[in-house]
This record gives sequence, C-alpha cells and structure tokens, in this order.
Amino acid sequence: MKPTFTEKLLEWNNAQNTRSMPWKGEKDPYKIWLSEIILQQTRVEQGLAYYEKFIAAFPTIQQLAKAPEKKVFKLWEGLGYYTRCRNLIATAQIVVKDHKGKFPRTYDQIKELKGIGPYTAAAIASFAFNEPRAVVDGNVQRVMARYFGISTPIDTTSGKKLYQELATALLDTEQPGIYNQAIMDFGAVICKPQNPLCSVCPQQADCEAFKHDLVKQLPVKEKSLKKKERWFYYFIIQYQSKFYIRERTDKDIWQSLHEFVLYETDTPVQSIFQDLPFLKTLFGKQSYSVSHISKVYHQQLTHQLIHGQFITVTTVKPVTALKDYVLIDKKQLKQYAFPRIINTFLEEKSSLAQLF
Repeated sequence: MKPTFTEKLLEWNNAQNTRSMPWKGEKDPYKIWLSEIILQQTRVEQGLAYYEKFIAAFPTIQQLAKAPEKKVFKLWEGLGYYTRCRNLIATAQIVVKDHKGKFPRTYDQIKELKGIGPYTAAAIASFAFNEPRAVVDGNVQRVMARYFGISTPIDTTSGKKLYQELATALLDTEQPGIYNQAIMDFGAVICKPQNPLCSVCPQQADCEAFKHDLVKQLPVKEKSLKKKERWFYYFIIQYQSKFYIRERTDKDIWQSLHEFVLYETDTPVQSIFQDLPFLKTLFGKQSYSVSHISKVYHQQLTHQLIHGQFITVTTVKPVTALKDYVLIDKKQLKQYAFPRIINTFLEEKSSLAQLF
C-alpha cells in the first residue's frame, strides 16, 4: 500500500526535520501558551528572544500573574499587537485565581481563556496533554492547499471550515502533538511561502499543485487589506529639562504604550510648525519656541502605515492644557514602554543630542 500523507510527513519528521526551537517537545502548558501568544503575528526569529526574556523574568505563570503591568509591557515592547500582552496578563491572572495556578487540561476549557482561539487551544491541548486536536495555522493551510490543489480562499468561512476538517482527517490521533509540530515545521522549511523546496519534498509525487504548476498560486486569499496612512506629529515639549508623556488608553493601536504630545492628521502638515494652530491652542498666550524638527520616520503595521515626525518645543512655564500627561526626565525613559517608531527616534544619537 502506498504511504499516506501523514505517514510520509512523520517519516520526514523523524529522519530529516532538524528545525529546533526551545519550546519544541515542551510539555509545560504555561511555556507552550507563552510561545504561541508571542508567535502570533511575529516571526520565529524575532519571537525567540522575547520568549527567552519572558521565561527568565517569569519562570512560572504565578510570577507573571503578580507582575506589575508596566514591567510586562516593557518586556513586550517592540513585539506589536499589544492586545496580546493585555490578554497574556489577564489569562495568567485567571489561571492563578480560578484554576489554582494549574493550566486547564482540555481544548474546550483552554479555548475559554482570554486571547486563546482554536489554533492556540489545539496547540496547547495536543502538545501538553496529547489531546487529538489538529492545529491550523498559515503553514498548515499552505501545505494542504498545495497538496490537495484547493482553490477555496483560506480567509473565508467555507475555507476555514474546509481546512479544519481536512487537518482533523489527516491528524495522527495517537501522537497529535508530534504530528502537529511536524506539519507546521514542514510548512516552514519545505513548503515555504516563497521558493518552496519542491525538488526534495517527500510529498511531491502526490502534490496537486506541483503536478499542475500551481505552487505559486496556492493558497488563495480572498481579501487584501487596504492600508490606511496616518501622520503622527510628536511634540517633545520641554519644561525645566523634563518633557511630557502620556499613556495611550483609547481602543486604537499601541494601547497601554506611552507617547509624547501627539497631533495626528490624515495628510502631511504643510505649514510651519511654529505657527501650527494645534500649538497655538495648546499654549494659549504662553510663549514657546520650536528648537528642533526631526526627519520623517515610518512604521508599517499590518493594516496601516504610520508616518512620524518629532518636533522639540521649549517653554518656561508648565503647560496647563496637558492634564493627562506626566513630566519625566531622561533617566526615567527606560521605565516606560513606547511604540517602535518612538524608540527608533530615541535610539538615534543625533536625536538624543538634540533632546538632552
């Protein structure tokens, strides 16, 4: 009898899969959960360092649950998608409070936790507790779309249902954790998005995409995100060698991170900053002067492009209109978590020289 997809996959995994990561083979559900949350919307190369930092700072879920939020957000700084960090804190506290510090053991219970969807719940349940649940991530969808020649878009309701059913049918129920890790690794190192290694692929003979020259066309996505552009003008307002910052609290990007005084527009500012109505309203009759204007910085997010510019403004009196802001000095900078675009500016020596 001809070997099946699953048999070939597990044979490849045993004989050729050399992809190593610190959480592979891990049975501690806390560490598995932490790695999965970090890797959502994050490349493995970037996520690895964050995973190691978090494990060093919070070796157990109890330590994460009782940690100050500011410390957790500072460690998360630069990973983006900060809702993940808020959910991480909330779930740690729920597990400690409602489950006596023990991670739930079943897929259904795990999926009830904050920030955990079907994929993450399946990963934790199969890796930690050997529950036969199939994981379906981008790697898995790509492998199945090419192998079976599926043109149903992966981002539609019918597509998600189809891929989940297929993944469940292919799952080795005796060793679900090993199988799930194997198919994700296979998608990452053999059936890659670009330049897949079809010439050495053990599934090549039965792969519909390879047979019909459709490898580059699959998988199909129905929706393409329209990217919105936003212009952020950060005013670094200095008073007595200190400057104003605040925490972003709105339901928007970078919630819970900090920023300088922000003026946002939908189009670039064309006027002279010194005469900007925003500043005139902010200061009223109080005198101020613009002492430095930075170059324009950019940060690409999944669904929007942020353009940022930094304008240093000095004043001799407190700015009474800035009620939601706090005054900090240079030494306090490292205590606060900022978006990457601000950190990029602060890390440039020329910027720091102008500021301080």
